[in-house]
Amino acid sequence: MSFLKNLSFAAAMTVAASVAGAETVLIHGEAGPNRGARADALQWFADQVAERSENDLRLDIQWGGALFKANAAVQSIGDGVADMGSVIAVYYPQEMAAYGIADLPVNNPDAWVGMRATDELMRSNPAIAENLAEKNLVYIGTWTTSQVNIGCKGDAIRSVADIAGKKVRGTGAYGKVFGDEGANMVNMSIYDAYQGLDTGLIDCSQGYSYAVAALKQAEVMDNYTLLNWGQVGGVGIFMNKDMFDALSEDQQAVLLETGADLSDEFGRMITTANENAIAAMKEQGVEVFELPAEERAKLVEGGEKYLAEWVETANRTGLPGEQLLEDYKALIAKYTQERDENGYPWAADNN
Repeated sequence: MSFLKNLSFAAAMTVAASVAGAETVLIHGEAGPNRGARADALQWFADQVAERSENDLRLDIQWGGALFKANAAVQSIGDGVADMGSVIAVYYPQEMAAYGIADLPVNNPDAWVGMRATDELMRSNPAIAENLAEKNLVYIGTWTTSQVNIGCKGDAIRSVADIAGKKVRGTGAYGKVFGDEGANMVNMSIYDAYQGLDTGLIDCSQGYSYAVAALKQAEVMDNYTLLNWGQVGGVGIFMNKDMFDALSEDQQAVLLETGADLSDEFGRMITTANENAIAAMKEQGVEVFELPAEERAKLVEGGEKYLAEWVETANRTGLPGEQLLEDYKALIAKYTQERDENGYPWAADNN
């Protein structure tokens, strides 16, 4: 056990000895700033933990990478630099291969469906729990960036054939599929896409509707195509296992139950934010298109090889990759059916 893990375990034992008599404060490390939909959802999680535990548990969120950067989250949480924190799977293709399943270009653009499927898989699969335990981690809850779409300056992407020759800023496997279809891929952050579109360095940028609004990219876009394809969903909350195990069963239950409910709350937030963003784009004169189903099917087919690559990666890390992917697709089907039959949970709350 490393020195930091010894410190973490000692701190956890201190918590265990004192939970009966005083409020327990958990330090949460977050690389992002205290603004935007994800930050709002994290604050909701913290507020709910305090309320549901009757102030027996409280989160102290350290924003903006004050404790660790996004690419150091897994080791830092496992070593006890923080009691818990936000993890982005794309930074850990090997260590967090199981969670990376939520980033795959499967045929599901629905944010709530994706989060619910990811949450149930991460929460209930013994192989994933064992794999996380080896890193001294416990899964708590999940977010998503929501579906990947594409905005362009100049000609719109109305079909897969329109991709060829475009200079595109891509997102994960979604960008790789565009590269396979003939796009000239440009390595660029989403935060630099405004300037890239404005100066002609890129023709198009893959991204998320709410992010287009937040980053004012509609000012330099002529059109925006809803791909209705998939999303990047490997973004969530994990906890130091020593600290989690040191809590009472009631405290553990509060964290896990609130983490599960995060999918519904963030689903409501991100769905509303995306709808508002698309409406705002139209008001600004951006033409919004929807990729026809037959064209989307071509993208889904193009993504199959990246699903196969993920299975191989998962297998190499000791996980049952093919079974996990099969289970994940079944959960997507389950929650798609639930949405179709019952609607979104927040819509039912308003009736």
